Amino acid sequence: MAHLRSRRTRAIALPVGLALTASLGFLPTGAATAAPLDEAPAAVSTDGPLLSYVVNTHGGRGNAKSVKRAIEKAGGTIVIAYDQIGVIVVHSQNPDFARQIRTVRGVASAGATRTAPITPQADTATGVEQPLGAAEAAKASAKATDEQDPFEPLQWDLPAIKADKAHQKTLGSKKVTVAVIDTGVDDTHPDLAPNFDTGASANCVTGKPDTTPGAWRPAAGESDHGTHVAGTIAAAKNGIGVTGVAPGVKVSGIKVSNPDGFFYTESVVCGFVWAAEHGVDVTNNSYYTDPWLFACKTDEDQKALLESVTRATRYAERKGAVNVAAAGNSRMDLAADELTDTTSPNDTTPVTRAINPRDCLDYPAMLPGVVTVSATGAKGLKSSYSNYGKGVVDIAAPGGDSTAYQTPDAPATSGLILSTVMNGGYGYKAGTSMASPHVAGVAALIKSTHPRASAAEVKALLYAQADDKACGGPYDINGDGTVDAVCEGGKSKNGFYGAGMADALDAVRR
Repeated sequence: MAHLRSRRTRAIALPVGLALTASLGFLPTGAATAAPLDEAPAAVSTDGPLLSYVVNTHGGRGNAKSVKRAIEKAGGTIVIAYDQIGVIVVHSQNPDFARQIRTVRGVASAGATRTAPITPQADTATGVEQPLGAAEAAKASAKATDEQDPFEPLQWDLPAIKADKAHQKTLGSKKVTVAVIDTGVDDTHPDLAPNFDTGASANCVTGKPDTTPGAWRPAAGESDHGTHVAGTIAAAKNGIGVTGVAPGVKVSGIKVSNPDGFFYTESVVCGFVWAAEHGVDVTNNSYYTDPWLFACKTDEDQKALLESVTRATRYAERKGAVNVAAAGNSRMDLAADELTDTTSPNDTTPVTRAINPRDCLDYPAMLPGVVTVSATGAKGLKSSYSNYGKGVVDIAAPGGDSTAYQTPDAPATSGLILSTVMNGGYGYKAGTSMASPHVAGVAALIKSTHPRASAAEVKALLYAQADDKACGGPYDINGDGTVDAVCEGGKSKNGFYGAGMADALDAVRR
């Protein structure tokens, strides 16, 4: 189970090397064939499993009211209605709910967000991968200078994007907030507490925001993934532990994964809407939305899920947020004509299916307007696991790789990314999960430098300032004589690195 959780969150880090898996599948649906009705049929069954749905409406609040009445008549209970984007989260035990509600006038699409029934949750234990060893910590602290936090010498990723030089000019603005939409953030960590924004934090697991103090934190036994991501973005430069890419900006936690590690659509929609309405400038999304690695527009349920999250990401951008997402860890060419998905749906029984990436999207990473980030290792090459694809990947940043493939220069000893973990600790992880927050941090520095810039302007600067990076020679990352991936494109725009390597120093130049 921990293996799948790591894949879902775009992070891969094990005590020995890197392990890669995938996960997704097929959900049978019934297409609506009846003429649109004003309301759903009165007689409905309620003996099916309890599932969660999203219902996307056509515009107009008056129209939304009639749809809500139809939802109740179809055996649905409304959890929350995001009228600002026309998305309604519903629970129902009517096994025919989605098909029936699609026939209602005013409904654009509707679908189940999962294939497994909603059940009471229990804590699921996950380990902290490769914690920082005492000897290594002592050695790093000895090499730190007055201008460095104790473990910064081990953070090869900061000079890789010139963040160390950027910090000599500015650490970023406290007026800028980056939301970590993830497994939750431990804001009690001494490297995160100085920069944590509680007002922009919430628990969105049910699809409805919970602002109970501390609700955004991982529960006992839950993943430290979001805490690691948060440290990469904004760990304070305070003489303790590690340093973030933008150590002067604020970071918030929006928890969207349940105790089993699933990131369902209703939670993700809640996360983006919450961020949009609470002054967030950048969101980081180091996950894919369960239970589909690729959600297909040709499937009625999956089409509805894509529509819901697309509406939410666009709403966040209209409100000024730059949405940054991890490209994924499956070694896939996301620009290929056809890919094979063997692991969906990952919450029940997966099946094998051929998918076309133009019709089936890994979301939110492949949604319009989202900044899609590939990962690089300590030698600056595409990480062995990172997805890629010309026209899909927008930019690259350090995500780490096995030292068997890319070994960092001394004093760093691990090719993975060091950051904050639970209980005030520090640990190593790797994945496009770790690359994405580097870009989110650079975007925060751009926003700090250009506080009046729109989301579109911040993205334009992010790409323009990136350091061009050519494909290079044949990509044989393990040196066995076989080409492991093909990079298409030129020096300034290609499938491995997009517009190039993110540049934190240029981000702080006016």
